[in-house]
Amino acid sequence: MPRHPLPGLEQFLDRLYLSDERLSRDEIVRAATAADLPAVTLTRLDALPDGEYAYDEVVEAVQVLSAGD
Repeated sequence: MPRHPLPGLEQFLDRLYLSDERLSRDEIVRAATAADLPAVTLTRLDALPDGEYAYDEVVEAVQVLSAGD
């Protein structure tokens, strides 16, 4: 997780990734919106490039996106 984890991200990903599956960016964003995550977290997830992600890849991509803060 990033040094300052985004609110609700870790718990959300723990629920979303119940196995070693990969999910598309759109599936992740739809699930995050339905989970009513805080706006800052939704914004980061919405900024993910198109593609499919495993749990650890989402975390890494969010860290990269947050590095500019």
